[in-house]
Amino acid sequence: MFKNPYKPPRKKQPKQLAVIDQNGCTGCEACIVVCPVDCIELVPGPEHFDLRRLVEVDLDRCIGCTLCAQYCPWETIYMFEHDVAYEKASELTERSVFLQEPEKRVADPLPPQP
Repeated sequence: MFKNPYKPPRKKQPKQLAVIDQNGCTGCEACIVVCPVDCIELVPGPEHFDLRRLVEVDLDRCIGCTLCAQYCPWETIYMFEHDVAYEKASELTERSVFLQEPEKRVADPLPPQP
């Protein structure tokens, strides 16, 4: 799992973590708005990077509060026990900025050029 160097490590492991099923994600960003720890990131879509964006939870930062799952209008965010979440994230993720699997990994998007 990719460690974000810009965010400090978690002090205590939560009992559960949020995992997004990207097959049903529309990239509406409703979950991003309600996340109290800013652990949900936009990810370029699998086919058209700018048109269909997805979201992904940084499991190393998630506190398991369930707000994202409650507010997801498409019901594609699931809460799993801590250890199971890492396994499920790999199964339910199409495109990732956090997973180390090369076939799913995307580079951080480049900033717009002037």
